[in-house]
Amino acid sequence: MANYNTLTPELIEQLKAAAPGHLLTGDEINEDYAHDEMPIYGKRMPDALLMATSTEEIAAVMKICNENLIPVTPRGAGTGLVGGCVPMYGGVVIDTTKMKQILEYDLDNFIVKIQPGVLLQELADDCAKQGYLYPPDPGEKLATVGGNVSTNAGGMRAVKYGATRDYVQAMKVVLPNGEITDFGASVSKTSSGYSLLNLMIGSEGTLGIITELTLKIIPAPKKVISLIIPFEDLESAIATVPKLKAANLGPQALEFMEREIVLSSERYIGRAVFPKEIEGAEVGAYLLVTFDGEDEDSLFDLVEKASDLVLEEGAMDVLVADTPAKIKDAWAARSSFLEAIEAETKLLDECDVVVPVNKIPDFLTFSKKWGEECDLIIKSFGHAGDGNLHIYQCSNDLEEDEFKRRVDIYFEKLYEEAVACGGLVSGEHGIGRGKVKYLKESVGETNMALMEGIKKVFDPNLILNPGKVCYTL
Repeated sequence: MANYNTLTPELIEQLKAAAPGHLLTGDEINEDYAHDEMPIYGKRMPDALLMATSTEEIAAVMKICNENLIPVTPRGAGTGLVGGCVPMYGGVVIDTTKMKQILEYDLDNFIVKIQPGVLLQELADDCAKQGYLYPPDPGEKLATVGGNVSTNAGGMRAVKYGATRDYVQAMKVVLPNGEITDFGASVSKTSSGYSLLNLMIGSEGTLGIITELTLKIIPAPKKVISLIIPFEDLESAIATVPKLKAANLGPQALEFMEREIVLSSERYIGRAVFPKEIEGAEVGAYLLVTFDGEDEDSLFDLVEKASDLVLEEGAMDVLVADTPAKIKDAWAARSSFLEAIEAETKLLDECDVVVPVNKIPDFLTFSKKWGEECDLIIKSFGHAGDGNLHIYQCSNDLEEDEFKRRVDIYFEKLYEEAVACGGLVSGEHGIGRGKVKYLKESVGETNMALMEGIKKVFDPNLILNPGKVCYTL
C-alpha cells in the first residue's frame, strides 16, 4: 500500500501559489465533491480542491503533489456511476469543468479541438451549428467530454458510429509527475509505435490528466427518424435485433426497454409516449430504433424495410416519430430512465455488462431469476444493437449493509455468467472503485498484472486516482 502524506499548511500555501485564486480548502469545498452519482461506492471529502483553468496550472499542482506523495483525483462533472472520481484517500481533487472552451474547428480535416470540461450537450449543439455531428452520444448529456474519453463512453449511437475512442485523434496530457506531453495527431491512421493515446482513453484518470482533446467530427445527416416498436415480451423484441442488423439497414441507434422501466420514466417526465396496449393485448417490451440519412426518400425506404421485417418477427405495431417533437419525446423518455429509477428507489446499484447480441435474451432471463433468488428488484434496459445492458438492482426496504451484501452475491454470479457467454464487466461506465474486484475475476491474474504494470510506468508513486480500475491499495 502506498504511504501518502497529508496536506500540511506549508504544502497548501505552495499549491495556492501554483494556482492563485483557484485552490479551495475546508468549508469552501462543496459536499458534492465527496461522491459521484452512485454514492453507494463511497464518500470522502478532498482536503483541497483545484478549480483548474489551464494545463500549466494542473502541471504545477501535480508536480508538488508527486514530490510530496499527496494523492490526486481528477474530476469532470461527477456524473459517473462507479465511484471513479471519489477521493477515497483524501488529498487534492482537480476539477476540470472550468476548462470548457471549444478552441477551434478545422473543417477541412473534420476535427474540433476542445478543452476537457466542455459538456457533451454543448459540443453536440455547437457542432450542429456548423452542420456537423459529433457521433458519440452517451445518455448523460451534462457529462464532460473529458470524462467521456476517460471512460470510453459509448451511448445510443455506438451501434452505427462506434464509441468515444473512435473519435479521439489527439490529446494533451499532464502526467503524474507534472510533465506535459501530447499523444496522437490530427491524422486518420498511424503505425507509429505503441498507442499511448489509446492507453489514455478509458484509463479513468489513473494514468494522466487530459487537458485538451482533438476530436473527429462528421457531416451531420440531413434527416432523422425514430421508430417505437412494441412487442408482447422482451424475448421477442431482442430476438429481432440480430435480424435487423443482418438486413444491413444501418440503424443509428437500437435500444431495448421493458414495460416497467417505461412506466417509471413516463411517471417521471409527466407524459405518456409509448403505447401500453395494442388491440387489447398488453405490451411487454419495446425497441426504439433511429435511422438517419441524406434525404426523406432513402430514409422512408429504410423505415419500410425495417417495419416489414419487425412485423414479420412478431412486433405488435410500428409507430413512426418523424417530427423533431415526436423524436424528442421518444428519446426524452429513454434518457430519463436512470432519473426515474432514482426517484422511486431508496437504494440502488448498477452494472453495464456487455454480452454478444444473440446472448441478450438468455442473459436477461438469468439476471432476473438470479435477482429473485437474491431478493432484489431488477430493472433493465440497454443498447440492443451492441449488447450493452444496464441492469439495476433496487430496494426500498433493506438496510444499506444488507443491500450491499446481496448485490455483491448478485454481481459475483452475474459477471461469471457474462464472461461465460463471451462478455465483459463494463461496456461504457468503467470500473472505477466499485468494479475492481469483478474486473480481476473476469480478466484473470495475468491481464490484471499487465494493467498494474502499465499503471506503475505512468505513475510510479501511485498518487493519481488511487484504488481505481486495476490497482487496489
